[in-house]
Amino acid sequence: MAASKLTHLDPQHRPTMVDVGGKAVTLREATAEACVILPRAVAAELRRSGHRTGKGPVFDTAIIAGVMAAKRTHELIPFCHPLGLEHCTVQIEQRPGGQIQIRCRVAVHHRTGVEMEALTGASVAALTVYDMCKALSHDIEISRVRLLAKSGGKRPYQRAARRTGSRT
Repeated sequence: MAASKLTHLDPQHRPTMVDVGGKAVTLREATAEACVILPRAVAAELRRSGHRTGKGPVFDTAIIAGVMAAKRTHELIPFCHPLGLEHCTVQIEQRPGGQIQIRCRVAVHHRTGVEMEALTGASVAALTVYDMCKALSHDIEISRVRLLAKSGGKRPYQRAARRTGSRT
């Protein structure tokens, strides 16, 4: 049987945490995004209200939730190493067509990457927007949760730019 390329399996194909003890400590960075698509009426109301609902400031709360989630990723995703993040930002922009773009950027000097932390931060921020807006409508969609870039490890990654107007 060929050796598995999956890193979280031991030689007997049982789940295991990756041993990063032999890797070099380098600056590891990752950026991920999520998109929340609101019905037009909800997007208009959110803009009109200064991004506030009865639960409070939507974007500010989502930023805090995203950072908190990124810091606790190892408690949510099996085999993620606990990391003392050195930097985490969540940026939220309301775009035309009822779209809210959420980006989470994470950095740490460590032996392992921070892709999962960035993805978790963006995802939880998106879920927080949903939670705070669901009283206005349940017809809210969370989509396009994806890694945009990572650096500092063996295999850097940069998502290829797409043509403007395409939905990926």
